[in-house]
Amino acid sequence: MNVEPTPVIGGIDIHTDFHQLAVIDTVGRQVATKSFRTTPDGYRHLLRWLRTHGEVLAVGMESTGHYGAELARFLHTHDIQVIEVDRPDKRTRHVYGKTDPLDAYSAAAAVLSGRAKGTPMSHNGIVESIRVLRTARISAIKARTQAINQIRALIITAPSEVREKVRGLTTGKLIKTLARTRPVGDPADPAHAARTTLRRLARRYLALNEEIKETEAEIEPLVAQAAPQLVAQSGIGPETAGQLLISAGDNPQRLRTEASFARLCGVAPIPASSGRTDRHRLHRGGDRQGNKALHAIVMVRMKYDARTQGYVTRRTAEGLSKKDIIRCLKRFVAREVYHHLPQLAWQEGQAHVDAKGGR
Repeated sequence: MNVEPTPVIGGIDIHTDFHQLAVIDTVGRQVATKSFRTTPDGYRHLLRWLRTHGEVLAVGMESTGHYGAELARFLHTHDIQVIEVDRPDKRTRHVYGKTDPLDAYSAAAAVLSGRAKGTPMSHNGIVESIRVLRTARISAIKARTQAINQIRALIITAPSEVREKVRGLTTGKLIKTLARTRPVGDPADPAHAARTTLRRLARRYLALNEEIKETEAEIEPLVAQAAPQLVAQSGIGPETAGQLLISAGDNPQRLRTEASFARLCGVAPIPASSGRTDRHRLHRGGDRQGNKALHAIVMVRMKYDARTQGYVTRRTAEGLSKKDIIRCLKRFVAREVYHHLPQLAWQEGQAHVDAKGGR
């Protein structure tokens, strides 16, 4: 007689060097818990041990985009459903305490109760490549900005014979002039020390500038390949498109509606009504970088897009402030972007073809 395997749910507490796995049954009873190393062998042992307790319905875990990214990918390739779990709130931890097994059981219980039901990003496609490359670009831009700020601050405090030679130069000419200098003299002389430091900072600026250009040259074709329909839209360039792709992830189908994408980017208004007051407030959560990308698109369209300019004129005449108009436009752009995300655009196009063929 064949016995049906017992359905179980896993919960994982994520750490740098090990992950704590807990197993519960479908009525919430704690079955077992064990820790595993964060290595390929550790992942295989974790999965093998998990399956010894029954049929795995799902696994809940935190940090699927950070410490748990590789484990989430591993489980996904072995047909295990991974659910994104929020960290337990402070009140719960204050009442029940905190240990790794408790956090793991809490993750499993969140999946069982339905409190956790988000699908994590897959981090296994071209969008992940764009994200990794943009990491270097963003840090290089920050370092370049820091370098030019240090140059300008140092010029202000430098001796007059140093300061007067570069007074009034534009940033480009200033950097080239400083990078070409060959300071000679006594390192103990403040003027010589200033010239030497300014030259080094200028050369650093140029090196970072080249690094940024090289990275952008790698990112741009990837963005065009991943979402050609998106970059073809008015006001959307490789930079903003790349960020919006990263916000949506390699599996944007996890965002079931355009409202969920708007919520993800922090442009979905939140109800704040009470009594006779019926109003909404600004949502300050979500992916702030995605929100920033939408804002940049709106600014470009307000300046160059005739349709957007007409909308601004009409809404201004209706008494709306500029801030409120920008918020409305960001919500509209989020809806447009959602329908041009890679897999969603393909699915909608395929549905249209199927519907046309069926007529």
